Formats: sequence, structure tokens, C-alpha cells
Amino acid sequence: MKQPVFVDVDTGVDDAMALAYLFASDDAQVVGIASTAGNVPVQQVCLNNLGLLDLCRMPDIPVSKGSEQPVSSPLRTAEDTHGPEGMGYAQLPASERRLTEYDAAEAWVRAAHAHPGDLIAIAVGPLTNLALALRAQPALPTLLRRLVIMGGAFDYRGNTTPVAEWNISVDPEAAAEVFTGWSAAWGAEKPSHHPIVLGLNLTEHIALTPALLNRLADEAGAESVTMSVSDDRGTRSASANPLIAVLEDAMRFYFEFHFDQGEGYLAHLHDPLAAAVALDPDLVTYRPTTVDVELTGTLTRGMTIADWSNRWSREPNALIGVDVDPGAFFARFIARVGALARALNG
Repeated sequence: MKQPVFVDVDTGVDDAMALAYLFASDDAQVVGIASTAGNVPVQQVCLNNLGLLDLCRMPDIPVSKGSEQPVSSPLRTAEDTHGPEGMGYAQLPASERRLTEYDAAEAWVRAAHAHPGDLIAIAVGPLTNLALALRAQPALPTLLRRLVIMGGAFDYRGNTTPVAEWNISVDPEAAAEVFTGWSAAWGAEKPSHHPIVLGLNLTEHIALTPALLNRLADEAGAESVTMSVSDDRGTRSASANPLIAVLEDAMRFYFEFHFDQGEGYLAHLHDPLAAAVALDPDLVTYRPTTVDVELTGTLTRGMTIADWSNRWSREPNALIGVDVDPGAFFARFIARVGALARALNG
């Protein structure tokens, strides 16, 4: 049975990999895509989402434009991480598809009402659209089957400030509204409905290497040359497979960025892990706790705090991912996306 999935992205390299995973999954039916300003401005996010739908030959899936700014702070983007158009060195096809007439916040609400109790929701960018949707429909959490958030860092360093993760740091007020909104909607009831939150402490275990990327090409039946740190910067993929070529060109930029950050010639696939967990939560081990977001700290704005010891005496409002088997994830990712890429050459 296909599970209805709604995904909110700020596409970005790893967001694109997450979308490819969902498109490749026989157990998922993507019923809507919300575009969030984050890695690049929202207009570019929309173009990337539409282009990926064309690249993967997907049917008409509604794509909605979100807010151009966070709820109460200026927008920061990350072209240094994801490239000037968000896709590294890759070029997506120009699409003739059109955005919905309604915005991304309304798209959240419409999808939830269309699939009450069944909708699986994934948020892998700043939580701006979801916060605005909660303002319009405070009961939204009770309409979802599951929400998976990629964001935060728990007992772990940040990747934007010393303590803050990117998605939360871009719009901390929105993130705080989301955690508060889930607490208000569910209270102490149904802990299984707490959002699953995958922070850097978990997602940085999902490290894609050139060898793993080459395995993906092999699974797709596509000829590929394993990338190396000694390659010329910006070397383009020679693959004849359209999806493999785009992913290789995107990932080379991402490898180079991580290398320049002193992390090695690899790339952390934060968002694809969230997509995989949304379809199969058993891929990750969790701990329930109360999460809140620091909004005013001079040095700690955007920090996600997990109250492991219940100092606040508040009911848990999140399930924090604490353990994952990267091998199990990559086996599934390579099998699914490889099959999609192979089919595109058929």
C-alpha cells in the first residue's frame, strides 16, 4: 500500500536526494511539495522542485511556494554549501509545470484534510511554512499520521553556529512555534504522535562517500568514474543516465564543500535519512523528551535544548533520534534510487 506523503523542502542538494528517494519508493505516494526559503531563496527552491519532477518523469504533483522570509527575522541562504542555484554543479531541466495558486501553508492544511489520520509529513528545511500552517489550523498535528523533522543538534555541535543547526537557525521562532503547537494539540496523549526529530547528532552518521555514490551508479546500470579529492574542481559527470549525472554533479559540489570544512571528501545526507525514516521509523532508535528552542541567547540563538532529565517538568513533545545503522540506510537508498535511475534509461 502506498502511503500518502507531504514533503516540505528548501531544495538544496540533500533535499534533492530526499525527493529522489521518495519518488523511487513504491510504498510512498507524494501528494504535495511545499517550497521553503532556506538553502536558496524560495523562488529558486520552486524551480528546483519542478525541475526534479521533470527529471524523474513524475506525474503532476502539486508544488506550492512558501513564504519568502522567516516568520520574524531576515532570510539567510547557503549558496556556499549548495551552489548558486542550490544544486551544486548540476543543471536541472527547465519545467513548464506550474505552481499551485495557493501557498505552502495552505498546502499543508489541504493535504492534511485530504488524508486525515493517514498523511505522513516530512519537513527538511526551516519550519516557516509549517508554523504558518499551524497558525491557520492549530489542530493540524491531530490530522497527521506522522511528522519527521530534520533539524537541531542534541548534545552535539551545531553546523551554523557553535550550537545551532542550519534549519532551526534560519527560523528559530518557527521551530519554537511547531514544538509548542504539537504540545498544545496532543498534550500528554498519544506519545506515538510526537514528531520524530533527526538532529545532526544522528544525521552526520549518514556520510556518503565517492565509493557509495559509485555503487549507486552501478545499481542504475550507469557507467561512472569514482570521484576523488584530486579531481579538478567542478569536473562534470560523464554519465549518460540523466538522474545519475545530476546527482553526481550535485554531490561533487557537496563533497568539495565538506572537504573545505575539514570533514573529508564526503557528504552528510541529512534529508534523505528523514525521508527514509518517514516511511520506516524502525530505521532509527529514539528517546522521548521535551524540546524547546532558544530564541534570545546572544551566543545560543537557534539552539535546540532537550530536557533529558525533565528539569522543566513538562510532558515530552518529541522523539529524538539517537541511533541509526548507516549501512541499512545506504542499502535501501542505493536500491531504490538506483532502480529509479535505471528506469529512466528504459
